[in-house]
Amino acid sequence: MRSSASTRNPRPRTPLRLFVRIVGDDHPKACTGRRLLHRGLARTFRSDGRALAPVVLDPFARDPLSGADRDLARRGGLLVVDCSWNRLANRGAFAAHDVGPRDGLVRRRLPILIAANPQHYGRIAELNTVEAFAAALHIVGRPQEAAETIAGFPGGDGFLTLNRDRLARYARARSPAEILVAERELFGPGDA
Repeated sequence: MRSSASTRNPRPRTPLRLFVRIVGDDHPKACTGRRLLHRGLARTFRSDGRALAPVVLDPFARDPLSGADRDLARRGGLLVVDCSWNRLANRGAFAAHDVGPRDGLVRRRLPILIAANPQHYGRIAELNTVEAFAAALHIVGRPQEAAETIAGFPGGDGFLTLNRDRLARYARARSPAEILVAERELFGPGDA
């Protein structure tokens, strides 16, 4: 039997880096992106041409986030643009603030989920920033980090509970094609 000194301990995983680009049109007290920054759970994103660019969670991206993006997320982190859904409706947030379509960043949309935040409870795909990060972390194989990130936010526990089966299914998907199949099976062809 080996002594505890010779037992190999698994290398602890470094948490994924989370980046937020605050557009500034949300009410500051309701802005989960600002609270993530204040709590030290995320950093402000500055486009500086770094080699390890984050994966941008872009609701207009063609391809959904999947297990295929795990290495990209591990190396570069995840980026959410925090703005109001009204502004997103006309793509204004992604046309400005150094997160435009030609910036070279990898863009992925989140698979279909149900919001649990007080502002958009029950709405399909209208997640707030902390819900988006929690979903993305779960999908790229970091459910513990997802739970830690969303803890203490209004609707946080509810989001993970409400979407438990969906998040588990999406986390098993190894490619965008598998995510698309899962979305059709979970929501039907009209919603996916």
